[in-house]
Amino acid sequence: MERVGLSVQELDQLNIIHVTGTKGKGSTCAFTEQILRSYGFRTGFYSSPHLVEVRERIRINGQPIERELFYKHFLQVFEQLDETKDAYDGSMPTPFGLFSLMAFRVFLEEKVDVAIIEVGIGGHYDSTNVIRRPWVCGISSLGLDHIQILGDTFEKIAWHKGGIFKPGVPAFTVKQPEDAMAVLRDRAKEIGCPLWVCPDLEDYETDCEPLHLSLAGKHQHSNASLALQLSHNWLQRRWLPVKSFPTISAENTGVPQAAAFKPSPAVVKGLAETVWSGRTQILKHKEVTYFLDGAHTMRSMQACADWFNETSAQYERKASGPVAKVLLFNITGDRDSAALLKPLVPQHFDFAVFCPNIRDTSTFCQTDLWNTPISVEDMMTRCSVNERSWRLQNNLEDVNGTHLLIEDSLSTVPERKVDTLVFPCILSALQWITQGRDPQLTDSANRVLPVKPCIQAKVAALCDAAEIHVLITGSIYLVGGALKNLDPESYK
Repeated sequence: MERVGLSVQELDQLNIIHVTGTKGKGSTCAFTEQILRSYGFRTGFYSSPHLVEVRERIRINGQPIERELFYKHFLQVFEQLDETKDAYDGSMPTPFGLFSLMAFRVFLEEKVDVAIIEVGIGGHYDSTNVIRRPWVCGISSLGLDHIQILGDTFEKIAWHKGGIFKPGVPAFTVKQPEDAMAVLRDRAKEIGCPLWVCPDLEDYETDCEPLHLSLAGKHQHSNASLALQLSHNWLQRRWLPVKSFPTISAENTGVPQAAAFKPSPAVVKGLAETVWSGRTQILKHKEVTYFLDGAHTMRSMQACADWFNETSAQYERKASGPVAKVLLFNITGDRDSAALLKPLVPQHFDFAVFCPNIRDTSTFCQTDLWNTPISVEDMMTRCSVNERSWRLQNNLEDVNGTHLLIEDSLSTVPERKVDTLVFPCILSALQWITQGRDPQLTDSANRVLPVKPCIQAKVAALCDAAEIHVLITGSIYLVGGALKNLDPESYK
């Protein structure tokens, strides 16, 4: 910060809401930002990762900053760091650290009324934890993720997340596993941070109907409740500073529960209008309906499976005939594909399709892998591992254990008669799944890769179906690549 001309004192001007958690922190921030924007405040929102373009990480009033503004701050920050690196043993920040510096500078220059800052990984050692005086902090649902960095138990992960607590700064958390809640309670006491647990969404007072959330899935209820408490607390302290907040009994955790309240019309409007792409998102292109969710942990994948099961069934009841269901899946990092695929097995997909997070091999360049430090060959190998995990869980493994990939310049391997396929990129996978039924994917310039006759003979399930339902999940980068292909106008 010093090397780019920023001071921690300046960050106090941003009136920050700081949010961490394993799952749901992005949705919580999105709800919070939309609520405060509904009141007319000028908002800054820093989040990660991005779906398609890195500019999405830094938003003003809900919109990614303009390209010119992004390039301006990127060049300024990078050049200042580069010019001073010799005095600091050549050190440069991580990409996330660089974007954090940019976000702070943009929000200060744009004079936002409030900045909603999402933690990258963990909390205690995260780049964003340079913030010393947020107005309020939040912790969304905790789970086992990034265990090589944060630890392999809920207690270790909770310790990192509780690192964003600050003395005297109110903090709220959703209900957590008992061992994790105990660590958060102790961390809050040690730091001197007043901590409350959020009530159920159903506890908030309404005139008639329950609160409507624009983001689907029951798992969004706790995220919305956390956003309600964060925005309510920020508004109270911003407009009418108070020394304490009403609470109710502390249950068995020793952490008091925050009181529910009656949301204002602006709050109700904010919850109903929040947009958070790539999370329980639905796109319908004629007879093909895409269900997109960037789930990549055990808990989020189970929530994704529950959401898809319920929502797909609703669409299926309205279909004029049989519906074919297809899974498009990929994961990154050291995640366990067998464990993440397990909740999806009961969905009875007609096909399971696997591909790397490469949008299109015809326009492929190394920048497509900017956040994935592995080779294309390794990515394809990982897809084959994912495919085999699916086959084993569905009792589809054959004697030889061979794998079918689509013939392409990237790879060719022997065929087998199964209902699983591996493609070299997202576009080729989507083109095969939709079989020419999505106009967005039938551009004459885009060739549909051929598949083996044994698989082609089974596409009647796709061609003859009244509708095709496609669940795209496992990686936010897979979802982002799919959106770039399916909705290019929104990501120019």
